[in-house]
Amino acid sequence: MTQAYDYVIVGGGSAGCTLAARLSEDPSVTVCLLEAGGRNDNVLVRMPAGVGTLIKQKSVHNWGFWTEPESHLDNRRLWWPRGKGLGGSSAINGMIYARGNPGDYDDWAQRGLPGWSWDSVLPYFKRLERHHRGGDLHGSDGPLHISPGENDTPFNAALIEAGRQAGYPVTTDFNGERQEGFGPYDLTVSNGQRWSAAAAYLSMARGRANLTVVTGARTTRIAIANGRATGVDYVTGKKAQPASVVADREVLLCAGAVQSPQILQLSGVGDPDRLATAGVKTVHALPGVGENLQDHLDVLMNWRTRNLVTAFSTTKGLRQLAVGVEYMLRGTGLGRQQFLESGAFVSSREGLSRPDIQIHAVLALMRDHGREAATEDGFSLHLCQLRPESRGRIGIASADPFADPLIEANYLATAEDRRVMRECVKVGRDVAAQAALDPYRDAELAPGPDVRTDAQIDAWVRATAETIYHPIGTCKMGTADDPGAVVDPDLRVRGIAGLRVIDASVMPTLVSSNTNAPTIMIAERAADLIKGKTLAKAA
Repeated sequence: MTQAYDYVIVGGGSAGCTLAARLSEDPSVTVCLLEAGGRNDNVLVRMPAGVGTLIKQKSVHNWGFWTEPESHLDNRRLWWPRGKGLGGSSAINGMIYARGNPGDYDDWAQRGLPGWSWDSVLPYFKRLERHHRGGDLHGSDGPLHISPGENDTPFNAALIEAGRQAGYPVTTDFNGERQEGFGPYDLTVSNGQRWSAAAAYLSMARGRANLTVVTGARTTRIAIANGRATGVDYVTGKKAQPASVVADREVLLCAGAVQSPQILQLSGVGDPDRLATAGVKTVHALPGVGENLQDHLDVLMNWRTRNLVTAFSTTKGLRQLAVGVEYMLRGTGLGRQQFLESGAFVSSREGLSRPDIQIHAVLALMRDHGREAATEDGFSLHLCQLRPESRGRIGIASADPFADPLIEANYLATAEDRRVMRECVKVGRDVAAQAALDPYRDAELAPGPDVRTDAQIDAWVRATAETIYHPIGTCKMGTADDPGAVVDPDLRVRGIAGLRVIDASVMPTLVSSNTNAPTIMIAERAADLIKGKTLAKAA
């Protein structure tokens, strides 16, 4: 007999864990959370320093997708890590907590999306936070622990001072009164442990009798009958045994910007022509599914260091093993750090309403997502464009639910996107050249001294730029007259009852920051929408 629940959640990532916890607070409803991966409770996930291993390879923790050849990036296929298992990408990411710029959300509201302005979403950010800073703009008793970095290296202070010397503001809180400037990042870390969405939300909900969590459950389709989502089909175990669950109230799709559109398309929801090409019968025509893909493209600049201990010296050879052993036995040492604790939000030109470049400073020589091993000490600056104009798409190539979707990011399709990436390189060089970094900075390794003209910089960007892991938009939230909209402002799939999409895929445009915190906020607000209530706007 097929088990029935009030709510069936597909995907145990940042949004799915949040929903599972919030909806199961009501003991009168039953909730089932289906997650394709495992429990993600091993030391590699818990240890902040494990990010370097988690992000660079396909594994039980990482779906390890690739894009199609990118026509504006020398036809390269780009590596796209996405989290697998409970916590989703919050279990493998760099643990940066950044909410974005208030203008990002006011833009959503101006698109005709009520309830998504900054004043409307701020209470949900505060509800999710257990923030070390306190104050009126931060929450203090939420489930997600947010802490300062622990690294006592002089590099972070020197970088922030270099930003000031280059003419940029300094801010002590990217999530405070002013986002713009150089400063320290907040981290989703608690007492030296990664604090993923699973750690934050499922840990407080697992004992509830009305919540069922099924891992190793890969969704193959959403069952739809007479215009209503009725349940979910999935497979489980090494032999891919078929199973299904019934949703008496709603199916909540939380599989992320890559797999939520994939699952909709496998279920017959999408553009009829594309579905037919893939061999899938159209159940409901919705052309926007998989469209509107946006991501933060990133360049990675490297410098050799001197008089500075970096991740290379502290973890090379047997020292890496020692770091892991110390962390497992005592919870102390370098395993508590992820070597990325400072950065910036700056503007590529005057006249912008908010920053359009983000910098992540890494106390290590990072190359190719860390897959190219460092051989010396150095530091790296990630620089990404925050609000690209380019739009891509995600689609299925066949009706096979086990095949990876086709990812066409379409990076650098516009002249403005190419200009901003060029400016990223110039900003990085300008900051690195400041006197504050003189004691620590040695030779520039990438792009290197031979890359100087705009044409040379553009060529280097095409040859080396990569994702910084922030895809969104493929199940776009929009108004009734928006032909590309997949969900309405309450995140209900247009034309299908009992089905919502709740994850980063619903964002109509990219936020000006990392995307994990906004995704959790979306799920917090969605839980209230499902319950039929909302928090009061910020005063």
